[in-house]
Amino acid sequence: MFLSGGNQQKAILGRWLSMPMKVLLLDEPTRGIDVGAKSEIYEIIHNLAADGIAVIVVSSDLMEVMGISDRILVMSEGAITGELNRDEADESRLLQLALPRTRS
Repeated sequence: MFLSGGNQQKAILGRWLSMPMKVLLLDEPTRGIDVGAKSEIYEIIHNLAADGIAVIVVSSDLMEVMGISDRILVMSEGAITGELNRDEADESRLLQLALPRTRS
């Protein structure tokens, strides 16, 4: 039996959710899955956060980050270059912080 990418992601997430936790770290949780599965994973993330679980999402998808985050830390070249609240974040600002800075 083979599962689609989205169903594989949900199965793995379901396995982790069966264990008690205070913090959940997700690395690219929706990469390569269809829109329907993404919506389901976003709902799970939202529900976990509403239940008081700290959910840390690492993602290169700016729209995803802006859509599911309360607070966004931006990194470039291994260093944190900015911290924004959801209402401060827009695509232009995130890209500005994420792109490597040229040195004079």
